[in-house]
Amino acid sequence: MSSPSTPHPAEGPRAARGRPPRLDQGRTARAALDLLDEAGLDALTMRRLADAVGVQAGALYRHFATKQDLLTVMAERMLEGCSAPPPEGDWSERLTVLAHRMRTALLAHRDGARVYAGTHSTGANTLGFAETLVGVLREAGFRDEDAARAVLAVVNFTVGHTLEEQAALQPGDSAAAGAGPAEAGPADPDRLRRAVAAQDFPHLTAALPVLTSTDFAAHFAFGLNLLVQGLRATERNGPAGAAEARP
Repeated sequence: MSSPSTPHPAEGPRAARGRPPRLDQGRTARAALDLLDEAGLDALTMRRLADAVGVQAGALYRHFATKQDLLTVMAERMLEGCSAPPPEGDWSERLTVLAHRMRTALLAHRDGARVYAGTHSTGANTLGFAETLVGVLREAGFRDEDAARAVLAVVNFTVGHTLEEQAALQPGDSAAAGAGPAEAGPADPDRLRRAVAAQDFPHLTAALPVLTSTDFAAHFAFGLNLLVQGLRATERNGPAGAAEARP
């Protein structure tokens, strides 16, 4: 995917003499991310985006054949800066920095994880981030196939966790639509507390303080550490160790 071009400084919502502005992916992706932050993914339509950049809706389809194509370009833009090499240190520390960097990038935009999930960009930001991740593991001595699967596990965990985090923190639908006062969303902790209290779930009752906690940074750090510890076991049980373990 080519990198987004930069609009001419003279271009604005409308070019001189009433002509429609020249459309490019960079300006359109920025406008789409602005709309995303303002109203969320469900309200991001091609027509609304066309209005924001001052063109007819049909003009967008010359750059984005489908809305999924638009989301892919938006996802690519969200990862800008994530591929920079992490600070020197143990591979697990460097991997952790990269995972946190990705989570931060997705959290920087409303519904950022929903936009990213399912996209398969081949742009410089996405491939550069993957290259850095794989490089950290290969340089640490992991086999190519282990490094590749580890990257998939880390990225999938990060996207999935952030998706749930953003869903849990968003307001109820009626509040988002301006229909009335804010209502608790489906992930309201009190809803879970009431459901557990109404039935006999002693183990869930004991775990409720954590299950209802909104300290998502701690949740993420714990899950990421589990992945890292699993990778350490893979590191210890490389091809030679695995062969010795077999009967």
